Amino acid sequence: MNGAVWRNWAGNQSARPAEYAGPETVDELRRTVRRAAENGLRVKCVGAGHSFTSIAVTDGVMVSLDALSGIESVVPSSDGSALVTVLAGTRLRELTARLWDLGLAMTNLGDIDEQSIAGAISTGTHGTGARFGGIATQVRALEMVTADGKVTTCSPETDPQLFVAARVGLGALGIITRVTLRCEPAFALHAVETPATLTGTLAGITDSVATTDHFEFYWFPHTDRVLTKRNTRLPADSPLAPLGRARAFVDDELLSNKAFEAVNRIVTRYPRAIPRVNAFSARALSAREFTDRSYRVFASSRTVRFREMEYAVPAESIVYVLREVDRWLHSSDFVVAFPVEVRFAASDDIWLSTAYGRDTAYIAVHQYHRRDHRAYFDAVEAIARSVGGRPHWGKLHSLGAADLAEAYPKFDDFCEVRDAVDPGGVFANPYLAATLPVRAQ
Repeated sequence: MNGAVWRNWAGNQSARPAEYAGPETVDELRRTVRRAAENGLRVKCVGAGHSFTSIAVTDGVMVSLDALSGIESVVPSSDGSALVTVLAGTRLRELTARLWDLGLAMTNLGDIDEQSIAGAISTGTHGTGARFGGIATQVRALEMVTADGKVTTCSPETDPQLFVAARVGLGALGIITRVTLRCEPAFALHAVETPATLTGTLAGITDSVATTDHFEFYWFPHTDRVLTKRNTRLPADSPLAPLGRARAFVDDELLSNKAFEAVNRIVTRYPRAIPRVNAFSARALSAREFTDRSYRVFASSRTVRFREMEYAVPAESIVYVLREVDRWLHSSDFVVAFPVEVRFAASDDIWLSTAYGRDTAYIAVHQYHRRDHRAYFDAVEAIARSVGGRPHWGKLHSLGAADLAEAYPKFDDFCEVRDAVDPGGVFANPYLAATLPVRAQ
């Protein structure tokens, strides 16, 4: 692929690296990084390409870890949990299915499972649930190849400063090669999906978030309609009642993907129809209830291409943020067909985690890839920033280093670690240059 054009999943980022590397061993990766540094080339690692930002873009050496995949070891604990070490290129879909066979599960997941484990933790991927942190909070140790081509290991006991930075490291500190996760005993999820009103959902939001293991909802802009999702954790040996093949195909493949793609193509030509289409779509939704393996409930298929921005705001601010977004849509002539996704997460202590130091609500806004997203995203970003919002690292935003330094109390500490492990900027690129300040050498 040397000289070929790389594009991300959304198609809004591209690169033409001078070299494309797919190392099959950690030692081969180590030699690749060292050779690139000696030749003055930048190095960027790419996973599944699910980031909407240019975080993986490079004109130097683009590294894929797809060949570094699989579970290497499982160390069980007396409480049924286990420390599981996996190679960094392992895709979440493969990992979660294999964990189930071992009687284990990841504590929480996002709604897409195409990412590599290294890419997911490096950009702060998260799921929903007020008692649960992002995927990076499940990490107990990391192995990395640093800018000098050496292999280093970090954990709370070994190089704790590097560890607390590298769990959400943006690819700025090195290339992760192995991840040790704390996995818990496998569990099922009982899923209840119900149409409701935005007004009623916001009125009861505190109770819903506090009493449901994994709560989220989708709001249809230009309407008062939402779809709520409540997932309750059950023992793995609970009777499973998954969606039937026909219902799953109609709901998740036909309606959520094929029909939704067709609708978006039509309303791109006739945008004035979007409010009526949203109202019809929201009222056409029917409730459904099922129980399945946790990883099958957490993640779903997404084939309709879009642009996305997501902001993390203090949990207590989400009602204000949503009402302000609704107010902006009413006062502007902008129309959007994609639902707004709202999720929740517990506070954590990871320096560049969007949930650092506070219980968090997430508002994710989307726009079909054939339509302009800028006015909408700019407005939502301004509203989210007014309450101290932090952007998801793998999704579109306009913040630079000065803005981010205000949002993250440990931002300068992270930059100091980055300067120590990569003083020559081997893992730098334009995205990191804009988001992480360049220090004087």
